[in-house]
Amino acid sequence: MVILGIETSCDETGAALVEASGGLKNTRFRVLKNLVASQIKIHAPYGGVVPNLARREHEKNLPILFRQIFGNSKSQITKHKQIPNSQFHISNFDAIAVTTGPGLEPCLWRGITFAQELAEKHNKPIIAMNHMEGHIASVLLPQNGGISKSEFLISKQIEFPALALLVSGGHTELVLIKNWLNYKIIGETLDDAVGEAFDKVARLLGLPYPGGPALSALADKKTKHSVSSKISLPRPMINSKDLNFSFSGLKTAVLYALRDNPKTNKAALAKEFQNAAVDVLVSKTMQAVEIHKPKTLIVAGGVAANKHLQKAIKRAMEKLSSSQTLFPSPQFVGDNAAMIAAAGYFHAFKKNFTKPSKLKAAGRLRL
Repeated sequence: MVILGIETSCDETGAALVEASGGLKNTRFRVLKNLVASQIKIHAPYGGVVPNLARREHEKNLPILFRQIFGNSKSQITKHKQIPNSQFHISNFDAIAVTTGPGLEPCLWRGITFAQELAEKHNKPIIAMNHMEGHIASVLLPQNGGISKSEFLISKQIEFPALALLVSGGHTELVLIKNWLNYKIIGETLDDAVGEAFDKVARLLGLPYPGGPALSALADKKTKHSVSSKISLPRPMINSKDLNFSFSGLKTAVLYALRDNPKTNKAALAKEFQNAAVDVLVSKTMQAVEIHKPKTLIVAGGVAANKHLQKAIKRAMEKLSSSQTLFPSPQFVGDNAAMIAAAGYFHAFKKNFTKPSKLKAAGRLRL
């Protein structure tokens, strides 16, 4: 089965073709095409994503990516039609998986409208996809994302029950997964997502957009005389008995540290902030591992690219559990359409399709 994935939940326009086989238990994937049009340069002057600008870019980028996927990148885009005309050659695909939430609704609608027109034009079924489910499925995509001429690349397999730590600019969630399509949020942020906190603290430190990677790079810089040891930030809710998170207080603590001591070493402060955030994430995740004893731990979402978080999770799991720990390959850790197509396969296998007219953007959609 070949799934066309479409992703427009925020500021990355994604389109992908993923071939899948094996059903729910022995899934194998080939990533035939995975294209992402980044909008970082467009939003950088504003220090964050501007929804209407992002929507406009999605509208412009989707037809281009679609043509590139099917080998006609030189085609011109008409102003009034999103979908290429009938002269455009399209390879076979079986279904369309499109992100319908969560995310920025003006952006989500661009992808939905594009998918609706494709479905009508080419008589293909549509799968309405939760963006966070895509992040869960991202750990299954092959390391090199390439194509094998005769065989599917062997994908990682998730043993159930599984636990997912989903960390991004908009979400911080612990999700218990009994099986594919069976999810339960057992912990989540009560205020800022951890990725949002990284971005906000980066702005406080005068770092460029996107703030998360810039802050991590600054934190990795060596500071003289162990300056970082002189700075201590709180670990919000680290000792609470539930599995929820809070990061707004940590962000505020950085604000006060800079206000009270303008000469604070910014690299040291960035390092302590990162340490504090990671400490909380790891502590809560290990608490969930002890309670639910998953056979697989998944760490996914944009913040999963943070090397400090990866190392801390791996160290903690080596001490606590023999369960496998899965991270996405680097090319699939951020927002992309291949993960949407991969997750869409499980729905397509179960015939969980949605009528095009019933599709709607849901900015606060939950698993």
